[in-house]
Amino acid sequence: MTKTITFNDLRSMKHALPSGSVSKIATELGLEEETVRNYFGGHNFDDGKSCGLHIEPGPDGGIVMLDDTKILEVAQRILIENHHTK
Repeated sequence: MTKTITFNDLRSMKHALPSGSVSKIATELGLEEETVRNYFGGHNFDDGKSCGLHIEPGPDGGIVMLDDTKILEVAQRILIENHHTK
């Protein structure tokens, strides 16, 4: 399933995640933490992998096309869970 989101929205989601979420997502999905960071716009491909995102330049940081939404879905779930515990 492919999803399109602005780069700024993707970064905002990452910044809204509670501390430790990158590690939690990585553990849950069996990924390196750097791969999860790269998904949210990081560029460390020595320790992490590319994770199926393509960025097209444009407003709001450009458009990001996500080939795989698993990381996004886990991040959204964490945000919802965190919102409900407050």
